[in-house]
Amino acid sequence: MPVEIEVAVRTPAVLGEGPTWDHGSSTLLWVDILSSEVHRYAPARDDDAVLTVPQHVGAAKPRTMGGIVANLRDGIALIDRDGTRRWLVYWAREGVRGNDAGIDPSGRLWAGTMRYDQAADEGWLARVSGDGSAKVMVEKVNTSNGVGWSPDGRLMYYIDTPTRRIDVFDFDDASGDVSNRRTLCMVGGTDGWPDGLCVDASGCVWVALWGGHAVRRYTPSGELDREIRLPVDQPSACCFGGDDFADLYVTSARVGLSEDALAARPLSGSVLVLPGVGSGVPSAAFAG
Repeated sequence: MPVEIEVAVRTPAVLGEGPTWDHGSSTLLWVDILSSEVHRYAPARDDDAVLTVPQHVGAAKPRTMGGIVANLRDGIALIDRDGTRRWLVYWAREGVRGNDAGIDPSGRLWAGTMRYDQAADEGWLARVSGDGSAKVMVEKVNTSNGVGWSPDGRLMYYIDTPTRRIDVFDFDDASGDVSNRRTLCMVGGTDGWPDGLCVDASGCVWVALWGGHAVRRYTPSGELDREIRLPVDQPSACCFGGDDFADLYVTSARVGLSEDALAARPLSGSVLVLPGVGSGVPSAAFAG
């Protein structure tokens, strides 16, 4: 059965990323990293509000206390509803910026970083609590991207894009610790690069394929279950949203594309939505 693909936000985002459904406000949070923009899209009003922040922003997530938590170039910032900003964690390093992030079932932020030039494994994945305590959980990362949890909270999925792997850890929600890292599956060299991910209600992993014009669904055993082709060159991340969490939102990017490529795929940079394509689960808000 053909999948319906709609345009949620028609925009020339340079590097659209990090979609997250904020079920408290029925809106989609997403970022344009290199434009230093946090977007909040309200489907009911077809309105995409933009907040410009002072640094490149890898991800923005809702907070239990209102406002958002943002993975900025130099660290983790709290941004209140009135726009007031303050650092929660400051870890600036020359040539390094924040990238994708996720919220675990207990409301801790898992924030990834990467070098701008992607020349070395100098990024990391850190666990940040609401009180500002932070710990690097995965070291020597090149390009930290998708992170998500199984519906029962016992597994954490993670992508360091150049490895072409989707990895899985055992996850202890009480302590916030991970262990037993292993490969769920590999993404072949002709299929694009694994980027952002989300996990559905069945425990399957959906991943956006940068350069692969598609999103894929992998079973908990790592088998390719489904592939949906998209009208953009660089899908970057995905999440489920909508009133019943059945709609898959997919961000995309224009960065690095030639004029010919942009002419062939003019929706590059837009946010797409695939209505009724699956069944997601609500994500936690940051406990801070």
